[in-house]
Amino acid sequence: MRAVVCKAWGEPKDLVVEEAPPPPMVADGVRIAVRAAGLNFGDTLIIAGKYQTKPPLPFIPGFEVAGEVVSCADGVDAFRPGDRVLAIVDHGGFAEEVVASAKDVFPLPESVSEVDAAGFAVAYGTSHLGLRYKAALRPEETVLVHGAAGGVGLTAVEIAKALGARVLATAGGAEKLKVAERYGADALIDYRREDIRERVLELTAGQGVDVVYDPVGGTAFEASLRCTRPGGRILVVGFASGAVPQIPANILLVKNFTVYGYVWGTYRTLDPAAFAESMRELLAWVGEGKLRPHVSRTYPLAEAAAALEALRTRRSTGKLVLTVA
Repeated sequence: MRAVVCKAWGEPKDLVVEEAPPPPMVADGVRIAVRAAGLNFGDTLIIAGKYQTKPPLPFIPGFEVAGEVVSCADGVDAFRPGDRVLAIVDHGGFAEEVVASAKDVFPLPESVSEVDAAGFAVAYGTSHLGLRYKAALRPEETVLVHGAAGGVGLTAVEIAKALGARVLATAGGAEKLKVAERYGADALIDYRREDIRERVLELTAGQGVDVVYDPVGGTAFEASLRCTRPGGRILVVGFASGAVPQIPANILLVKNFTVYGYVWGTYRTLDPAAFAESMRELLAWVGEGKLRPHVSRTYPLAEAAAALEALRTRRSTGKLVLTVA
C-alpha cells in the first residue's frame, strides 16, 4: 500500500511517500480502506519527535481517517465490509489502509462525505469534550477562542455557540476573522493590530471572560491570564505558536481561576464512555446540519509534506485533508 512514512525525526519535507506493508490485524480491529485523512498540528509534532508519544521509527503519521470497512477481527460484529466510517488511531492514518480498534470506529451519517468526516473527529472532538466536559461551559457565559480561524479554533467557535455561549474570537488578519465570524463569532479581535487584554475587557465591561479556549499558547496565553474573570477557567489545548508559556501561580491565587491541561486523545482510555458519548452527539449534530465542517483545502497523499508545512506555518484556515485514491 502507498503511505507517508516518517523515517527520522524532522520536518514535513523529510517525509517519504512509498510502498509500505499493510498494518496487521489486531484482536478488536477494524481494517479500513482510507478515502481521506485529516491533518492536525499534532502531526507536525509527532514527526519531529516532540509529541506526547514517540512511535518507533519508521512509522506512518495520521490520527484520523474516513473510509470503508474492509474486514473485522473475529468477534467484532458492529461493522460490516463496505460500511462508511470514521476512525481515530494513535498513528498510521496517512496510508491506503489502517487498522483501528473497534471502540474508536464510528459509522458515518449518509449526509457526511469522507472528506468532511476526515477533518471532523479530532478538531470537533477536542472542542466538544473540552468545552462541554472539561471547562463545563454554560449558556450565556462568554468564551475567548484563540486561533479562531484554525482547524481546532473554528470548531470551538461552533461548539461554544451550539452550547449557548457568547464567543470572542482572536485571529491574525481580517480574512481569518471573517471566517470566524461566518461560523458564529460574536466579536472579533485582530491580535496583530489590537491588544487582546484591552479589547476583551472593553467587550466585557471590564469583567473579563468566563472561559478561555487556547490552542495557541505564547503571548495569547499571557493575555488570557490578564482578561479572565475571577473564578473563570482557562483550557490549554495546545501551543500552535511554538511557545510553551510558564504559569505564574500568584495570578491563579489572586484571581481564583483554574487552568486546565487537556489532551482530547487521552479520553479514549481515561474516560471511554465520555469519549464515545461525545462522538455520537457530534455525529448526530453534523448529520442534522447543526455543524458545518470547514475543509479549506484537500491535498493528494503524495503532497502530504506540503500540506503539513502549510499547517505548521499557520498559512491555512479551517481544516486540511489528504485524499487517498
